[in-house]
Amino acid sequence: MSVPVINLAQMREWERATWAAGQTEAEVIRRVGEKIAERALQLTGAGDIILILAGKGHNGDDARAARKLLRDRQVDVLEVTDPGTALPEFQRKTGIAPVSKSSVSDGDGQHACPTLLIDGLFGIGLNRPLDGGWQKFIAAVNQSKIPVLAVDVPSGLNADTGEVLGAAIEAAVTLTVGAPKTGLLAQNACPFVGQLEVATNVGLVPCPHPASPEGLHWTLPEDFAGFPPRRAVAAHKGSFGHLVIIAGSFGFHGAAVLAARGAQRAQPGLVTLLTQEEVYHPIASQLQSVMVNFWRPEIKLFDVASAILIGPGLAAPNLPDDLKAITRRFWRDAEVPVIVDASALDWLTPQNLTKERIRVITPHPGEAARLLNTTAQQVQSDRVRALRETSRRFGNCWVALKGHQTLIGRSTSLRSEGASSSPAGDIFVNPSGNPHLARGGSGDVLAGFIAGLLAQPAMQIDVGRTLRYAVWQHGLAADKLQTTHANWVVEDLPGELGNRTP
Repeated sequence: MSVPVINLAQMREWERATWAAGQTEAEVIRRVGEKIAERALQLTGAGDIILILAGKGHNGDDARAARKLLRDRQVDVLEVTDPGTALPEFQRKTGIAPVSKSSVSDGDGQHACPTLLIDGLFGIGLNRPLDGGWQKFIAAVNQSKIPVLAVDVPSGLNADTGEVLGAAIEAAVTLTVGAPKTGLLAQNACPFVGQLEVATNVGLVPCPHPASPEGLHWTLPEDFAGFPPRRAVAAHKGSFGHLVIIAGSFGFHGAAVLAARGAQRAQPGLVTLLTQEEVYHPIASQLQSVMVNFWRPEIKLFDVASAILIGPGLAAPNLPDDLKAITRRFWRDAEVPVIVDASALDWLTPQNLTKERIRVITPHPGEAARLLNTTAQQVQSDRVRALRETSRRFGNCWVALKGHQTLIGRSTSLRSEGASSSPAGDIFVNPSGNPHLARGGSGDVLAGFIAGLLAQPAMQIDVGRTLRYAVWQHGLAADKLQTTHANWVVEDLPGELGNRTP
């Protein structure tokens, strides 16, 4: 199950409920230590040096609990109660300051630098600005450029607001306990939080809060156990729908190809791509099982399509006006799911839909800003509000607001289709992906994958879960590629898409 994004008051209440149920703090600390050690082992190799920075509170206890579990690593613990006293020792241990021949070295008189720092200095209870000594110590940690695994929250960051309390650790990974805290998702906190991950199953009782005040939830891999549903052995291609993609124009034919390949990875029964005549040959020559044809306004898509995707690569200046008008008509009238992406987003007009239909848009912050007549900076300053307002303006549609920690959800005026586990009003934060997705074409692959899934009748029952799954798999594909091919290109993305299992 996904977990709510909670504030500090809710986290404290959760802890009190856990202690009242008979669980001990020592047992929770032990389990958190296991999670820290597991992640630290993933971030390092055999023989690497790990330096634990342990404060005097429970955050330090969590970090210390990981020590004995860090097998095949050289582990050192620096107790930091007085930052002024600890700073010279930190500098010696990390090689920032000159060291004597008698200190630990690699045999050449040079100090062996840690591969990873574990930040257990301050936890979520910090609510006051740090004094100059602590600020100087944290500055030294950041200046070392050694990757940091932060426990629960980067030390110095207000976990409720994301405010920097004088100075804050710049973590590569933050492993927060139980559930994400609201401040960790704040835009100003991103440079300090790094990759946010959640340590679940640490001995806490079930969270007494079903959702955050904003209705935010953090997606977990367990959300997709048994999903997508198993296919019937006697199924045929007609069982899995027919996706029609309207994409590609002069100078932008590659987007159509990427969208089609993303759709293929979702495995709908059939995929047809309709494109502008001048780019038919370069598109058709790159696709085999996808049927490619010219776009003609008289084509009766309602008779063949089980879902329609419009937008990838439709950026040429001379596109016919009837294509834009038909896009608006599909959005208003089509009974099948309609997914609108990229340039076609600008063709939509704000409206209320008279019937409950599956409608999805996939804007990045700049596109969302145009839909809302605002700026990308304002969208980023309150992404939840931007998603809800965009959804409301365009008929309570589903929105995947792309970017770091893509948001998936809709406004609150209607319930979701079918027996959905993603009720209207809930917004889900996607945890997968990395900055190497920030390239032209990655969104086209995602749009195709989403549309290929929603073309299948079984995947239309719980639209929210299907969208979350698509975004999650898209991010996981990029994460996998980044670990195996540092110079991967977007054309590699479809080949990994959908390969990860919960």
